Amino acid sequence: QLQLVESGGGSVQAGGSLRLSCVASGNIFSFNGMGWYRQAPGKERELVADIIKDGSTNYADSVKGRFTISRSNAKKTVFLQMNSLKPEDTAVYYCKAEVVNRDYSDTDYWGKGTLVTVSS
Repeated sequence: QLQLVESGGGSVQAGGSLRLSCVASGNIFSFNGMGWYRQAPGKERELVADIIKDGSTNYADSVKGRFTISRSNAKKTVFLQMNSLKPEDTAVYYCKAEVVNRDYSDTDYWGKGTLVTVSS
C-alpha cells in the first residue's frame, strides 16, 4: 500500500512562508496525480492545489498567486510553496495521491496531515 508522509508544517507570522513536502513510498503502478488539501476548524476539507499526470495544475482561488505546487516524479514527491501566508490559511494540510493499480483501477491515498498555523 502507498504511504504518504508530509513535512514542513509549523507556526509562522502573517506574511511568512512555508514549504510543504509529501513523499510517497510503496509499490505502485502509476500516478494519476497528487495534490494538497486543507481543513480548517469548522470547515470542510478543500482542495488547495493539485497537479495531474500531464503536468496541469489547479489552485483554489484563495491561494492563487501565493502558493505553488510542484513535483519530482523520479523522487515521488510533491511540494507546496506557500508565500504571503494569512491567518485564514491556518489548517491541517493533507497530501493526496491518486494511483493507478495494476488492474487499472484507481485508488486515492491520503497522508496524515501537517499543521500550519499563521498568526497575525
